[in-house]
Amino acid sequence: MKKLMYPFLLVLISAVLAACGADDESKSADKKEEAKTAETDQQDQQKQMEEMQKKMDKQKLDEEKTVAIVNDQEILGREYNSVLTSSQMMYQQMGQDPTTKDAAEKIKEQTLDSLVGQTLLLQEADKKGYKASDEEVKKQLEETKGQFKDDKEFETAMKQAGLNPDSLEKEIANNIKYTKYINGEIKTGEVTDAEIQKFYDEYASQGGAEGQEPPKLEEVKPQIQQQLEQQKQQDMLVKHVEELKKSAKIDIKV
Repeated sequence: MKKLMYPFLLVLISAVLAACGADDESKSADKKEEAKTAETDQQDQQKQMEEMQKKMDKQKLDEEKTVAIVNDQEILGREYNSVLTSSQMMYQQMGQDPTTKDAAEKIKEQTLDSLVGQTLLLQEADKKGYKASDEEVKKQLEETKGQFKDDKEFETAMKQAGLNPDSLEKEIANNIKYTKYINGEIKTGEVTDAEIQKFYDEYASQGGAEGQEPPKLEEVKPQIQQQLEQQKQQDMLVKHVEELKKSAKIDIKV
């Protein structure tokens, strides 16, 4: 929001300076010129964003198109587009252009792989009887809405993510079921003190090389342990999906 408001704040400042009298006319003119430049920059930035969005939208597929079939379960274009949008946003957050030829190919491959893996895991969750109750979905939906200042901002975020209210509730239900399955079925070994110490030493040496004083191990040990646990679970999850793929029937259509 600060970037959006900035040009208008400059306009307001210029107007105030202009009202201060003849002695301040030159300063007011300078401020007006700054405001005009800032506003032009804002318009250019907005235009670039719109052009980028058009390029990203071209990577999307027809919502009803069958993207893949996993064990007789169809994955449709709308599901592909939702994951694709998330991947594109991640690339942008890392300062990369998701519309280059190489990036587009990588994103497509990552999106398909993610969809297949997610579908296999959810199929296993169904087999094991993991479910998401209406109360759990409602609670998480409210928590999600609470991250936005109003309904309009929430609806805009949904649109940007390629979601609507129904598909969002479905995603939330799947996420709850997925999380229950992972926590119940993907067991990780304990993180040892030696592993924590090794991680800390690497972290501290990197900070020292950048001229920063690292915190004491006792201060960051809980965070390091949590990160290592998550990494172990992620590594096991990848292996688990690869095992599921061996016995699955997967037909990619795009």
